[in-house]
Amino acid sequence: MLGLSGCSGPFSTLDPKGPAAADVALLWWGMLAVATLVLLGVVALWLYAIKRRPRENDALSESYSWLWRGALALPLACITVLLAFGIPAGQRMAAFADSNALQIDVTGHQWYWQVKYRGYAIEMTNELHIPVATAVYLNLRSADVIHSFWVPRLGVKLDMLPGRTNLLKLEASEAGVYRGQCAEYCGLGHAHMQFTVKAYDKEAFLQWLNAQQREERRADD
Repeated sequence: MLGLSGCSGPFSTLDPKGPAAADVALLWWGMLAVATLVLLGVVALWLYAIKRRPRENDALSESYSWLWRGALALPLACITVLLAFGIPAGQRMAAFADSNALQIDVTGHQWYWQVKYRGYAIEMTNELHIPVATAVYLNLRSADVIHSFWVPRLGVKLDMLPGRTNLLKLEASEAGVYRGQCAEYCGLGHAHMQFTVKAYDKEAFLQWLNAQQREERRADD
């Protein structure tokens, strides 16, 4: 019970609130279950080998058969099952360019996040606002060193490299506030390079978007 208490919280990948994060969590639980079964099987065979008395007519070929099964057949079976589930999950997480999607430019600095909404006069620091159940495309860049954009409860992390733009698809399955963190050591202020992602239902998001545009226009005037 004490160990399971670590499966929740703002930075827990085992408490997903988005489709990509749910795929990651499902794969993790599956890998944990298979690894546990393999460990129990190996321990059982080890105990059996300790207590078993060797027979004079034991053939050397029998020992080799265990070697083939344990060193070749078992890893191949595990990897095949993992790929069978992992490849489709990776395809669902992939960000394919979509001109109709909401595009947000996120630039990592030492040590803050600069956020700009394409097509809107909206610029923010250390926070993103997105609609629920809608894939949002983030164009990730770095202004200095390598950073890594990561919202554990919403999806996979992706590095931000100087001189290159990486595309990340982000989606929340329910409204709420989600914590994010730079996942690549980027200097003295790395531990404090955090941000928030606020997810709204679609109507509330449009209201927020219109309110931000009005504020930006007043600031320009």
